[in-house]
Amino acid sequence: MTHKIAILGASGYTGAELVRLIATHPSMEIVALSGDRKAGMAMADVYPHLRHMDLPALCKIEDIDFAHVDLAFCALPHATSQAVIKELPATTKVVDLSADFRLRDPAEYEKWYGKPHSAVELQQEAVYGLTEFYREQIKTARLVAGTGCNAATGQFILRPLIGAGVIDLEQIILDLKVAVSGAGRALKEHLLFGELEDNSFGYSVGGKHRHLGEFDQEFSLVAGRDVRIQFTPHLIPATRGILATAYVQGEASAVHYALADAYMNEPFIKVLPLGQVPAMKHVRGSNFCHIGVVEDRIQGRTIVVGVIDNLTKGSSGQAIQNANLMLGLDETAGLMNAPMYP
Repeated sequence: MTHKIAILGASGYTGAELVRLIATHPSMEIVALSGDRKAGMAMADVYPHLRHMDLPALCKIEDIDFAHVDLAFCALPHATSQAVIKELPATTKVVDLSADFRLRDPAEYEKWYGKPHSAVELQQEAVYGLTEFYREQIKTARLVAGTGCNAATGQFILRPLIGAGVIDLEQIILDLKVAVSGAGRALKEHLLFGELEDNSFGYSVGGKHRHLGEFDQEFSLVAGRDVRIQFTPHLIPATRGILATAYVQGEASAVHYALADAYMNEPFIKVLPLGQVPAMKHVRGSNFCHIGVVEDRIQGRTIVVGVIDNLTKGSSGQAIQNANLMLGLDETAGLMNAPMYP
């Protein structure tokens, strides 16, 4: 059976990544692509790397007949998704790639995003889309909220450690190196080549990054108590990828065992032998996450390193992984392509 797919916001990076991945999916067919500011244009004119595909032209969302859509990927800007999704038919399954439904508490959403949520009933319905930890809920969900790419990477390396009780919850430091595509395709001065090339800098420093809301929510849920970590992301002059380094108080052997045990049967998460560390290029263009554990020279401290491709495992690949479950398909369908190297 082939499932009919719409991609809302197809002219952005995550929309284009969805198209690229669905191109080889055995059970999905793209029947609608929206891009309001580029409505009427061919996808090949917006993204020439997709010109080999037979795709519908970009259109406005209101021109899509959702009666013929089984699942919609919503790759729209934050706040826009709320207004759009609440108007979609209840029969259409939705995977949202924005931040609109990641936080369960309306007060927390307003705290981090500066305005009240406009679809609170849907906010309560949405299932958090970290597939490896919400698999059973996702299978029966109508609305799944994709995680932030930074939040996904940090959780992959820390969540099992919090759950296993092998680290000190008061001493977690998370440092991220983030490629520029995570900031989207819109023109921004600090993302210009002349500004970012030969440069790197921290942003949202000092507990201001919105993905901290996800860390607070999820880590506290796992621990059964409030957990607050130190977290700083740094923008680097690379197109794709995230490298997360966590500094924790805990024995390296116990940390490594907890991660290896948690991900033993996970198709996309690979825990390296103790002492080895991954690199961003090892997962580029793929839905894989590689994790390494190294014993620190300071007694009782451990360094954990995780890498993902922010556009794939951190967003569009994760979205397809969730959609596969929602549609009753093999979770890995369309996602087992090897990383692009070099």
